[in-house]
Amino acid sequence: MIGSGVLDSGHEHIAGGETAVGSAARVKLMGVIAVASLVAVFAAGAAAQRRGSFPFRGPDQMPNVKVDGGFTFARVRYAEYRGWRADYPMMEQNLATMLREMTTVQTDPSRTNVHAFDDPELNLFPIAYLSEPGYWYPTESEVLGLRQYLARGAFLIVDDFHFPREWAVFETAMRRVLPDARIDRLDLSHPIFDTFFHIKTLAVPYPGRLGERGLMGEFYGIHEDNDVTKRLMVMINYNIDIGDYIEWSGEDIYARASTNEAYKFGINYIIYGLTH
Repeated sequence: MIGSGVLDSGHEHIAGGETAVGSAARVKLMGVIAVASLVAVFAAGAAAQRRGSFPFRGPDQMPNVKVDGGFTFARVRYAEYRGWRADYPMMEQNLATMLREMTTVQTDPSRTNVHAFDDPELNLFPIAYLSEPGYWYPTESEVLGLRQYLARGAFLIVDDFHFPREWAVFETAMRRVLPDARIDRLDLSHPIFDTFFHIKTLAVPYPGRLGERGLMGEFYGIHEDNDVTKRLMVMINYNIDIGDYIEWSGEDIYARASTNEAYKFGINYIIYGLTH
């Protein structure tokens, strides 16, 4: 993977990639970890409560940090709509805290970056997170930037969108980036669901009222060369909002079981992205 000579799938490396990747590739996978321990750090509520309309909280954007050899979460910014910052920055800070507690990945939860797809600085980070892609209308330079980012071996996590209209917006944008890409629905046999935690079910509801009404998460991916035996380049969380579960894991908002699953997905995604 990027910046690492430990696990190399043969694709081009991103110049200047974080040296943390080499460490991550040697992550000591733990044995059986009690699921309840996942959210203990944040004392998540045991029962789901109905979610209202939560406003954005936290700063519009924290100052970016320089590459220092540790893993830094990189979120993608886009124009016209503020959904790019949904759950920011608490989601990445909470996820980084749990990643530090449960793995040997070196990370500082206070460090989180925001970049556009056409920002050359994004190429220093092996994993990027795109929120609410149902409102993502990339410019030509952003399309080219993402295409080059993925071709260099990076990994993109797409999260927090639902219903056919938002899927259509996302797919239209992604077809501009990778015109020949095939979007595969993933099942539990995919390695990403067994990278750190052995995930036993993909039946996780959308947080809040939509989930209570039966909306369940679906998981899709885009593989290198459309070959399911090669690396996953794009992880797509549809009809689910992993980031929301993680952001609010310290509040009495969502069920503990679903919040636990969100953390397992998030940690697996990062470990996969760092080692493939």
